Amino acid sequence: MLLKTLTYGMMHMAVAVAVAYLISGSWVVAMGIGLVEPVVQTGFYYLHEHLWGRKQPINIHC
Repeated sequence: MLLKTLTYGMMHMAVAVAVAYLISGSWVVAMGIGLVEPVVQTGFYYLHEHLWGRKQPINIHC
């Protein structure tokens, strides 16, 4: 799960920097935006995956 989270984070960071650059036209702005948001998002992704893995199936009886 940790490797999956790290590769997700790297992919997310590359996309965020590219999109921020296309919008701003500045590599400085793109790196500022593109490095902060993915780091935070990756941390929350790891937490989400951890909690999702602990989730118990719901039994629905009709």
